[in-house]
Amino acid sequence: MRTEKRILFLFIVGLLAAFQTSLNAQQTAVKVACIGDSVTAGYLLANPSTESYPSQLQVLMGGKFEVKNFGHSGATLLKKGSKPYDKTQECKDAISYQPDIAIIHLGLNDTDPRNWPNYKDDFNADYFWLIDTLRKQNPKVQIYICRMTPIFNEHPRFKSGTRDWFWQIQEHISEIAKVNNVYLIDLHEKLYVRPDLFPDALHPTKEGAKILAETVYSNVTQDFGGLKLAPVFSDNMVLQRNQPIGIYGTANGGEKLEVIFDNQKLKAVANEYGKWKAVFPAMKSGGTYQITVSASNKNIILKNILIGDVWFCSGQSNMLFPLIKSENGFSEVKKAGDNTNLRLFNFEAIQDTDEKAWDAATLEKTNQLKYFSGEWKICDSISAKNFSAIAYYFGQNIVREENVPIGLIQVAVGGSPIESWFPRYVLEHDDKVVDVLTNWRKSDFIQPWVRSRADENLKNAVNPKQRHPYDPCYNYEAGVSHFTAFPIKGFLWYQGESNAHNVELYEHLIPELVESWRKAWGTSLPFYFVQLSGIDRPSWPSFRDMQNKIQKKIPNSGMAVSMDYGNPENVHPIQKKQIADRLSLLALRNTYGKAVKANGPEAVKAIKKGDVIEVSFSNAKQLLTADKKDLIGFELVTDKGIRMECKAEISGSEVRIKIPDNENIKEVLYAWKPYTTANLVNEANLPCSTFKLELSSINKN
Repeated sequence: MRTEKRILFLFIVGLLAAFQTSLNAQQTAVKVACIGDSVTAGYLLANPSTESYPSQLQVLMGGKFEVKNFGHSGATLLKKGSKPYDKTQECKDAISYQPDIAIIHLGLNDTDPRNWPNYKDDFNADYFWLIDTLRKQNPKVQIYICRMTPIFNEHPRFKSGTRDWFWQIQEHISEIAKVNNVYLIDLHEKLYVRPDLFPDALHPTKEGAKILAETVYSNVTQDFGGLKLAPVFSDNMVLQRNQPIGIYGTANGGEKLEVIFDNQKLKAVANEYGKWKAVFPAMKSGGTYQITVSASNKNIILKNILIGDVWFCSGQSNMLFPLIKSENGFSEVKKAGDNTNLRLFNFEAIQDTDEKAWDAATLEKTNQLKYFSGEWKICDSISAKNFSAIAYYFGQNIVREENVPIGLIQVAVGGSPIESWFPRYVLEHDDKVVDVLTNWRKSDFIQPWVRSRADENLKNAVNPKQRHPYDPCYNYEAGVSHFTAFPIKGFLWYQGESNAHNVELYEHLIPELVESWRKAWGTSLPFYFVQLSGIDRPSWPSFRDMQNKIQKKIPNSGMAVSMDYGNPENVHPIQKKQIADRLSLLALRNTYGKAVKANGPEAVKAIKKGDVIEVSFSNAKQLLTADKKDLIGFELVTDKGIRMECKAEISGSEVRIKIPDNENIKEVLYAWKPYTTANLVNEANLPCSTFKLELSSINKN
């Protein structure tokens, strides 16, 4: 907590204590003024006198406080704005009230094009006027100004300026709080992930107003519910080696804590937002540890902790696919306990996205972002049984090759589109896809099958903005965001089946996803992903080709080919170990620096020489076929667009294709069938990806 903030906190504690004494003698309540616009006034609520956030704050604060609502709908902070707050009767009443505590939430209406573009340079000075005026009426007044509640994408002015001006104003509010030495309350953070509570994209429901009241209550009283660790911390966890080790959580504001780890003792103090963190020096792997966190009236002890590497494993059903259902999974589950250096954190969903309607309790928990739950577990037959097979085999390989403990965090949802894994801010500011946030259940951006499944799950929903794990941003908000402060080694990603209908969109989105996750973790972590397999779905060859190309555009990334383990009728091939082995090779070579071959043959160019096309490859000293049979999978495309099967032969690190008589060839295709049995590999038995290659030059000799 900054020194000036701490002084203010101690001052208000003394002030309230003085009022307590005064109450006993005179029954005089501490006066709290809630100053603001329609959100404060309680617009859209059935009964603002009991449902608005000031009314609910009164209940929380109790009879020793008098909370009054001075909200005015449409009010701007700007004095030259379309409806200046300083000209309203509520403003006059709030000033004459001479409050002991003032909560100011203004700025939403300043995003109007009549206001911010014209008068934004006056915003800081006009805010100072309001603060200074309140102080002149009562020099001891404690003033809290608020970061604004969200404006969501359905707002009619969202893309025409409000979206951008909103965030500019948020920055100004933070600056104003610092310069004027007042408290800053964040009314945005907890509601930004709850669009379901904003029927008109601007005004919260009664439940939203309750969250506002609770947020204000916690900031004023510094009561944040006592000592808690972040959900990622539990017994049996793995902490990331060779990086500073942060242990963090929440506690009441100003609470002093003691954190003991590896015979080291650190002090921490919860700041004015109830957050605390103790950072220990980076450590190498080895040993078993315990963490003790102590506050004045509570101790938390975590046991059996290892130091190693942590991998975050995410995506849709092929990442979710459990070990027990994989090839040879039953026997692997029985011996899972042998993996003593493997720890599993399965952030499990409360309900599958299968073909049935969810009940009211599931719908409510989903809206409240309580869709996932879990904790770290020792790897054994119970914890491994339903854990991701891909992640499990990957972790097993890295433990064996690196001889370090490996922690695996699984956050995956069957059928989930890539849009559901994005931070909201990123999608809001991407003009190509921002509209997918609006009524996504009718958007062509989302695959019809995905929308249909969500509709089935949400049959019993009464809220038209009911959340769902296919909802854009949902899995990031309910899942990924819980781990972004926790250091990890890298990402494993297996997703795309629910986006294969729009290859160009995914090509745009996947680099944006990687960048946003890396930004959230604060470092350029490796990103290894699985290419879609083979199945009889027409767009899959183009999608696989795009994935192959995109890995070269995403720094520090790599792709594991899986089409040779596809199934023409089943989107969930059971051969997960083989794919995990390929992911492991990518990590061992590129992240751990091992001298292993990690990539299959890569087509470089196709050149016509007489009546033969020569296709040359990198990542191959010697080309082979996986089944030791004739080479299959190559096709030629004529200048008329006609595809034709062709016979191809291997010659060292090249493939030679005889051109049919009287045909003008434009392109060479490989594995360009949705389900393919193409069999080209290199000397490491790693397969060649689907590709399309234009003839790069013509040599008549």
